[in-house]
Amino acid sequence: MLENNHLEFKEKLTAELDLEKVVVAFLNAPEGGFIYIGITDNGRVVGVDDLDGDMLKIKDRIKNNIFPSVMGLFDIIHEVKDDKNVIKIIVASGSEKPYFKKKYGMTDKGCFMRIGPSVEPMPQQTIEKLFSTRTKHSIGKIKSNRQDLSFEQLRIYYEEKGTLLNSNFKSNLELLTPEGHLNYAAYLLADTNNISIKVAKYQDTTRVDLIESNEYGYVSLIKALKNVLNKINLENKTLTKITGKEREEKRPWEERALREAIINAFVHNDYTTELAPKFEIFSDRIEITSNGSLPYGLKLEEFFEGFSVPRNKELMRIFKDLDLVEQLGSGIPRILKSYSRDCFRFTDNFLRMVFPSSFPLVATPEATPEATPEATPEATPEAALLMACEGEMSRDELLEALNLKDKEHFRKAYLAPALDNKIIEMTIPDKPSSPKQKYRLTEKGKRLKVKK
Repeated sequence: MLENNHLEFKEKLTAELDLEKVVVAFLNAPEGGFIYIGITDNGRVVGVDDLDGDMLKIKDRIKNNIFPSVMGLFDIIHEVKDDKNVIKIIVASGSEKPYFKKKYGMTDKGCFMRIGPSVEPMPQQTIEKLFSTRTKHSIGKIKSNRQDLSFEQLRIYYEEKGTLLNSNFKSNLELLTPEGHLNYAAYLLADTNNISIKVAKYQDTTRVDLIESNEYGYVSLIKALKNVLNKINLENKTLTKITGKEREEKRPWEERALREAIINAFVHNDYTTELAPKFEIFSDRIEITSNGSLPYGLKLEEFFEGFSVPRNKELMRIFKDLDLVEQLGSGIPRILKSYSRDCFRFTDNFLRMVFPSSFPLVATPEATPEATPEATPEATPEAALLMACEGEMSRDELLEALNLKDKEHFRKAYLAPALDNKIIEMTIPDKPSSPKQKYRLTEKGKRLKVKK
């Protein structure tokens, strides 16, 4: 492994190491890059002694010493190479080029670029050209048409991860424009908005016969995402097929790849068009469409190799905080473990992912009668509730996640059996009828959900 235009090695983290210069160069590159701490220039692994301390120092230096804000554009992870601990810094290409070291500003002492394996000062002419074309219509710079936004749902999701949002959270999470107004990212993450996100299901392979249309918008984008994940999880039902003495169990789509594709559509969608991603289920496939094609400057091969150019760094940062995204650039390679590149369709304005189903989802005239008794989907109300329950949820939240209206039917068919079988439990068991009552998965429920 040798250094190249995407890869840089550093033996150790010291105060003298100009780490910021290397990060700035990757931020200004069309595709970003990777920095390893604990590997010499010639590729020899020496490891790091203070893993946690060094990772904390790196995050602090990158966060505080580079401008514009790079939150959501870098990731710091631990890897083991040759039985030694090393630190990998993943740097995405930013949309607000030129990035620079705060101390020196937009000068050749603050701005850097990648030329092969080297980092070079950026010429003033290039600095001025990049600044003139800087993205000014990102969701972080667009003022929200509403300034009376509330963020209780976002607070709850952060609290579930052990983080309390303080009075400065809007600024810390970059939900304000440079002028101090709530921005479009804030609007998307607020408790209410006008963003409609739909999951449609069709009778066959065409869009002619719509048999189900579900809408999960008008709420925080995080909540909408979880609702879409729950709904498609229910559609991605395990089918058991018994042939002779064998019992085969399979789902229409590979679960982890499908989840990555859904999250990818949410976090990389171009919301400046005021269009949301859409999800369509056919008898032979699922189609996931997001607005916005390849980011400018990113080549198709680099896209498939996992180089990251986040379209919405504010969303990426929050999705990572909430463990919805594991690390920058990991989603596409993970999808490609299960599906080919042919499943990705690019146009000038859209990206569509088309994943074929491993078996027909809706009975068609061509289906043979003998096939029916051999295939039994596991889709009980209790299983549906199991998949819908995320963290602690009230009855109304569970009803919404399950797309149900009849509260009595929900109580009898879903809630009571799940409580009886100790799949879920009350958060206030001594006061079953408390207005603050919520429900969460038991340890048994969590184990069953992992198996689904």
